[in-house]
Amino acid sequence: MRRREFIWLVGGAAAACPLTARAQKAPKGPRIGYLGYSAPSLERDLVGVFQQGLRNSGYVDRQNIAIEYRSAEGKLERLPAIAVELVELNVDVIVTLATPGALAAKQATSTIPIVVVAMADPVRDGLVASLSRPGGNVTGATFLGPQLIPKRLGLLKEVLPAASRVAVLWHPGVYSEHTMGGMLNETEAAARTLRMQLQFRGVGSANDFDGAFSAMSSDRADALLVFPSPMLYLEYRRIVDHVTKIRLPAVYPWREATDAGGLMSYGASIPEMYRNAAYVVGRILSGAKPAELPIEQPTKFELVINLKSASSLGLEIPPTMLVRADEVIE
Repeated sequence: MRRREFIWLVGGAAAACPLTARAQKAPKGPRIGYLGYSAPSLERDLVGVFQQGLRNSGYVDRQNIAIEYRSAEGKLERLPAIAVELVELNVDVIVTLATPGALAAKQATSTIPIVVVAMADPVRDGLVASLSRPGGNVTGATFLGPQLIPKRLGLLKEVLPAASRVAVLWHPGVYSEHTMGGMLNETEAAARTLRMQLQFRGVGSANDFDGAFSAMSSDRADALLVFPSPMLYLEYRRIVDHVTKIRLPAVYPWREATDAGGLMSYGASIPEMYRNAAYVVGRILSGAKPAELPIEQPTKFELVINLKSASSLGLEIPPTMLVRADEVIE
């Protein structure tokens, strides 16, 4: 199975080839294994945030630490083999974006600390014993996956009181059966309360977007709810392009989609969670044990509204909603 090894340079535009990466003299000091999910170009900005966070803790890549970057290129089935590769490199810490990478890394090692940027439900997904005391080699943060979905559905209803058919873009199997079940149950319960009919459109990769959005258009969906998923997060620009073409009001879990032209988003800041992951890595490199580092839970959730997108859709955002928004893009 082919995998591409890559190195992101902060401010750089391209990945180095594997031979170049291995030809560089590794510094003396800790080694961090970064288990990437998608193409390097999609994660570059986030890795830049992570590297800056490490610098704030006194760790600079290729100076006093070495970061080994590996990517699954968007294919979940590649994660276990790449996790094993990082373990064989005997890295001191493994860092990954979300639950799929965390599960692969935990399967590959029970001793190397694993720091996860944004987990859905780490307890139900079998990654930790409890949020307050993880108890194993995994720690990091949760983005509260199932709990926030009803809030996003309510935001759609607030903007579109007459909306009755809501498409749901989701990534089946990306989390455990318990977590995915929680997301579905919470969404269906909220939809019943709001008198909405849900049209679930599952996608396994970005290659499935054309069919999913074509079905939404054919079914005359009134609005779109996007579920949390690392793949969907990293493909937000492509999703926004599709949504714009079929003129579908949508709510997202992450503000990056709203920055790119989406209507609105509500959720924790992923870049902030990357900064937190860098801080946790710094603590572990200083001697802290992941088993004793509580899983961080976000305390702030951003409501971001794009008025330009609303105008293009012929929508008027209620003034009470604009007042509540953390940011309004005009």
